[in-house]
Amino acid sequence: MENADTPPSAPVVSTPPRAGRWWRRAGIAAGVALLAYLVVAYVLMPLFWKEYAHRHPGLENLPGVTRTGDGTDGDPLNVAFVGTKAQVMQAMVAARWYPADPLTLKSCLEIAEATVLKRPYDDAPVSSLYLFGRKEDLAFEQPVGDDPRQRHHVRFWLTAELDPDGRPVWVGSAIFDQRVGFSRETGQVTHVTAADIDAERDYLFRDLEKAGVLASQNAVDGFHKVLKGKNGGGDPWFTDGRLFVGVLRDRKN
Repeated sequence: MENADTPPSAPVVSTPPRAGRWWRRAGIAAGVALLAYLVVAYVLMPLFWKEYAHRHPGLENLPGVTRTGDGTDGDPLNVAFVGTKAQVMQAMVAARWYPADPLTLKSCLEIAEATVLKRPYDDAPVSSLYLFGRKEDLAFEQPVGDDPRQRHHVRFWLTAELDPDGRPVWVGSAIFDQRVGFSRETGQVTHVTAADIDAERDYLFRDLEKAGVLASQNAVDGFHKVLKGKNGGGDPWFTDGRLFVGVLRDRKN
């Protein structure tokens, strides 16, 4: 018999069987959804991009390097975009890369003055390189501090191909100018480029990621069959052989 002074024990509340089954089903559904995401993101999409790169003429048949005006090897290709011209320009500006001035006598004098005075020249010109028999369609750069002798720059060429959704495919060469010096080939005063072209490729895509302009991205393994060489100025370069591909986001959405 219970003591009158002892408070009654609290009733045990049990989860109704239906609620327990619901939680189990929700857990299973969440696990399946997570597994599906992992399979799509880490298995199917990389396979898709690898197959896309091998089948797409705009990537498969590209030369590994550009050409100078006299036909010698220029800078190697290391990046590609999928998107319209407007999307390319919007993406680069959003990432704080400036359109480069056309290479004229006036712009050359301006960059020479800026170099001597060590003041920034955000839209300094880049020399022309050639792909598909024509010079670059677009060029962008980003200065390093107040010294125009160092800068990030990239040239883009529009290919003749479209992706499966009908969007243009662009290829580019992202290179870092580390100082001003003399060309090893011609003796002319020029920018001396850094040998590690992968570092500049990675830097550009980090800026694009920060700007939120990439809908997706991937790397094409084995794009470069030759992993080192020299550009038209005689500057050496090396790479891991990968081409970074970025699908540009529609900025209207």
